[in-house]
This record gives sequence, structure tokens and C-alpha cells, in this order.
Amino acid sequence: MGDAHQRLEVQPPEAGRRLDVFLAERLGLSRAQTRRLLGRGVVQVEGREVAEAAKGLAVRAGEVVVVAPFTAPAAMRVRPEPEAPLRIVAEGTGWVAVDKPAGVPVHPLREEEGGTLANALIARHPEIHGVGEGALRSGVVHRLDVDTSGVMLFATEESRWQQLRRAFAEHRVEKWYRAIVRGRLEGSGEIVLPLLLARHRPARVRVASEAEAVRARGVWMSSLAWRVLEIFRDATLVEVRPRTGFLHQIRVTFSHLGHPLVGDRTYDPAPLHAPRHMLHAAQVAFEDVQARADDAPDFDAELRRLGEAR
Repeated sequence: MGDAHQRLEVQPPEAGRRLDVFLAERLGLSRAQTRRLLGRGVVQVEGREVAEAAKGLAVRAGEVVVVAPFTAPAAMRVRPEPEAPLRIVAEGTGWVAVDKPAGVPVHPLREEEGGTLANALIARHPEIHGVGEGALRSGVVHRLDVDTSGVMLFATEESRWQQLRRAFAEHRVEKWYRAIVRGRLEGSGEIVLPLLLARHRPARVRVASEAEAVRARGVWMSSLAWRVLEIFRDATLVEVRPRTGFLHQIRVTFSHLGHPLVGDRTYDPAPLHAPRHMLHAAQVAFEDVQARADDAPDFDAELRRLGEAR
């Protein structure tokens, strides 16, 4: 933001504020944006460089916080990568659906970052710039974990982004996932669980206690339905239909049931060998938006391995 360092002196009424709150107020940013600034190493407090871990530091009256020149988040643009591989599985008026490979992030966190779906897509659809949240999240309608494969929706027009975001928020978008879980499951079921974010980086979610669920602070009620598709010797292929959308909800739910996803190194204390957690977003449907993606190659390979071991 500008070409010169910004020197911010903490005033008495500001004393005691968290560093990220202080920076957000002074720079006109969100707290998430200030945390990313801290992570980039452009902030000093009393001459000492501070990192993201210092976001909760209480500032004191008279302290000087110096911020090096940076690009305002709203002005950031995703760097196009026309040579990056991209598989578009469906598209229509104001939207496009992409088959996300496992291990590929949805969008960059820094302007110089590449290798994400957004980098590849923006090269083919430059009109996405500025749609929705804009900047580095332009066009992003929803998200998948980095190691989850499958259908991802982007909006190419603002009106369609607004419509789709509202539909996701109101749980009107139908979603089908395929998951390979440990152990032998049978039949089908539905489950509602109170979930909360236990750790930010790396992210970890857990089931809330009864007392936490009553207080409801930070608790999200997750709901999903599942049915068995195929049973192997020590694993089960399951179709999952989430009714809600919350970070890691499928992974946490099946771990809670005693059947963590194969390869899930976050929610399984002794994960079976697999290149990543075996979760694939197979299909998304809402009105005229209809898209599906075949199993990812590593997901398909794991099914073949389980079949041969049966």
C-alpha cells in the first residue's frame, strides 16, 4: 500500500488491542488480511520483526509499529498460468466447473504464488477477476481441502456468484462425495454433530463437548447422510451427501464413527497407506448447474488395490 514504510504509533486509547486488530483498524484491512501481512514479514514492533504468531500480542501506548510497503489485498491479482493443466468438466452462463486434482490449492494466498486452480482458470477466463470476494479469491464459490479431489465451482459473473453463494449458505446445493474409510461399514445412515475449529494452522476440527454445544460459541452443527457402495476386506467405499458445509466435516464425522478416511494423517492415529486422505467430490447440482468428475487416478488405484486384496 504505497511505496513508503508506514509508521504507526499506538495511541493511549488503542493500548491493549491485539496487534492484528490494531493493524486492521489502522490500515483498513480485515483481520485475516493483517495476519497474512504478518506472515509475509513486513511488520515490525519497536524495531523487531514479528511473524503471524504475534497476531495476539497486546500493543502498548507509545509503541511504534512499522509496516513495509505492500500491495493492498483488494488490488492483488491472480497470476495467469496459461500452460498450467486444467480440466473443465462443465460450464454454463456465469459459471464453470473444474476437476480439481488432489494436492492443488483452490486459490493463491500471495500474489506471487502459482500452481493453484485459480492461476490456471484465470488464464482461460480473465473475466473472473474481481468477481465475488475479488483479488486472490476471485470467482471462488466454495472450497475443497488441498488434498481432496473433484468438482469445484467458480463463478464468471457477479450475479451468478451471489446466487450460488446464497444457495450454498442455505444448503440448497446438492453434493455427492465418494470416500474410502477404514473398516467394514454396512447399510446407510445420517448423522448430526456439533463441530468446532480446534486449531487454525494446520487446521484441525473436533467434535464439541456437550457443554460446548450448549454454549454454541464457535460450534457448527454438521449434518450428512451416507450409504455403503462397496465393502472390502478392511475398508469400505461410501457415498456421502453433506447437508451442511464446514471445514473437514466428512473427515471428522467418520473418524468420530470409528472409520477414519483411508490415508487421513490428521484424523487417523494409524492411517493405512495411501498418498492422501481418500475423499473425492464426485458431483454438484443446483438448478442449471450440474457437474460431475470421475474418480481421481490415485483414488481409483486405491480401489483397485483394495479389490485385489479382498
